[in-house]
Amino acid sequence: MDERIFEFTISEEHAGQRIDSVLSNLMEDVSRSYIVKLIEGGNVAVEGSECLSKKRKLAFGEKVRLVLPPASEGLSEPEDIPLDIVYEDDHLIVVNKPKGMVVHPAAGNLSGTLVNALLFHCSPENEGSGLSSIGGVARPGIVHRIDKDTSGLIVAAKSDAAHQGLSAQLAEHTVTREYRAVCLFGFNEDRGTVDAPIGRDPSNRLRMAVVPLEKGKRAVTHWRVLQRFNGFTELACRLETGRTHQIRVHMAYIKRPLLGDTVYGPSNQPYKLHGQMLHAGLLGFTHPVTGQYMEFEAEPPAEYLETIEKLKKR
Repeated sequence: MDERIFEFTISEEHAGQRIDSVLSNLMEDVSRSYIVKLIEGGNVAVEGSECLSKKRKLAFGEKVRLVLPPASEGLSEPEDIPLDIVYEDDHLIVVNKPKGMVVHPAAGNLSGTLVNALLFHCSPENEGSGLSSIGGVARPGIVHRIDKDTSGLIVAAKSDAAHQGLSAQLAEHTVTREYRAVCLFGFNEDRGTVDAPIGRDPSNRLRMAVVPLEKGKRAVTHWRVLQRFNGFTELACRLETGRTHQIRVHMAYIKRPLLGDTVYGPSNQPYKLHGQMLHAGLLGFTHPVTGQYMEFEAEPPAEYLETIEKLKKR
């Protein structure tokens, strides 16, 4: 894989913040410690000049360039990490991913990922049959992703046949994926749909944004209100399409960013949360081998439920 170059312009919300903090906030799949190594290694420039200090504070409008070195293939190694397994058979496995876990290894996160855990669990040493090979050696079995700080259900393929079948359903938008989310502010309506194309943010290549259709891909999110609080709303968001950061981008687009989301929402967030209030609570698909429709549910993690209780008391 070739090196990747990211260029973006500092927004008002990130002005005055340290460069290591801003970059680790925007590059969700890269650890902060690795961001610091990139800065100290001369991989970051501000306004065309090399930046070697992680404490450098950024100003509004400054242009930052970051070079992410290529991640070598074959990095995925088995690791004995506990998994919350919801369902498993010879062809696939459904896991309730915890908040804070990256799905697959990448530069800056080469261990501790869901793939590392799955490789150990599905290894022949543990009487497993392995994972599908379609995703390559770095992403074996991975059919779809959820963000690092989003918790919830994800299905991985053990066989190539299962992988192909699940991928086809995702492409045809026949997989049921519903999330619970908490947004800032209220909603007048009880339900609605956001139909707005999503692509790379032209002013910040580390983020996604609603863009003209010719510069992105169609994205559709159906939402309905679950609970209303004083200044906040809990939604059920059902994906018709599955674009990167889709719910987070769409909610920010309609001026209702997710609580805890400092990438697409305000940097000063109420409550001390570790990322956005977003949980993939329902996942349904037709088993790619048996043809049986299967649907799974998972309760949100403790932080999510505790925050809901706090909102009820506002």
